[in-house]
Amino acid sequence: MRPCLSQPGDGSRFRDVDLVIVRENTEDLYAGIEFDEGAAEVEELSQLVERSGQKTFAADSAISIKPISIAKSRRIVEYAFEYARRCGRKKVTAVHKANIMKATDGLFLRVAREVAANYPDIEFNDKIVDATCMGLVQNPNDFDVLVLPNLYGDIVSDLCAGLVGGLGMAPGSNIGADCAIFEATHGSAPDIAGQDIANPTAEILSAAMMLDHLGENDAANRIRAAVSATLDEGEQVTGDVRRAQTGSVEGAVGTQAFADAVIAHLA
Repeated sequence: MRPCLSQPGDGSRFRDVDLVIVRENTEDLYAGIEFDEGAAEVEELSQLVERSGQKTFAADSAISIKPISIAKSRRIVEYAFEYARRCGRKKVTAVHKANIMKATDGLFLRVAREVAANYPDIEFNDKIVDATCMGLVQNPNDFDVLVLPNLYGDIVSDLCAGLVGGLGMAPGSNIGADCAIFEATHGSAPDIAGQDIANPTAEILSAAMMLDHLGENDAANRIRAAVSATLDEGEQVTGDVRRAQTGSVEGAVGTQAFADAVIAHLA
């Protein structure tokens, strides 16, 4: 789950974005079922495809397989609707490319429609992924909760992070049946490790999501309020935020100074 919420002083082009991306995270093209060009499996798949009467593919192809299952599609769509109901959200949009990938994305869309029928209190619609990207840039207020297969969810969540100031502002969580992991949408940033220049907002807000998950809602809200107050003041912000605000990193502070400012607001 990757919420994208406008923050005061985040330097973004929009002021009132409030979206939640719910991304399936275990299958689709990210399942890692791939075969290199020249592998014997590619030849076997080529023969299988040819026997099926479908289009053939070039002999020098590499192949990725895109599994989309009923069970995992249902699980993620139900999670999106349960989240919407629990948090007072009004609409869930299923994002897909079922007009082209009729078997895999078609299955995802069919399951989404079946699940939506069980939640008459939540508005439901579906949208093709490329039209979704255009719509998010033109008018993000048309969306509320978006539920997507793995690949589209990864791409669209980064797009939405760009609507609220960038990946340094975007928290995230991976929710399983038995455990949960909370991390910034961007994951790690090894290229800038140890330089005191990373924007820790996304990681701090991910920690607030963890506190919500643990039932520590008051503490989570205090942290979110302290982050918002720090960004709203605009005096102790990292270089990415300063550049978005002014076009220059002049006056920006480091990771630790920003965190210290948040801690000061907690007091």
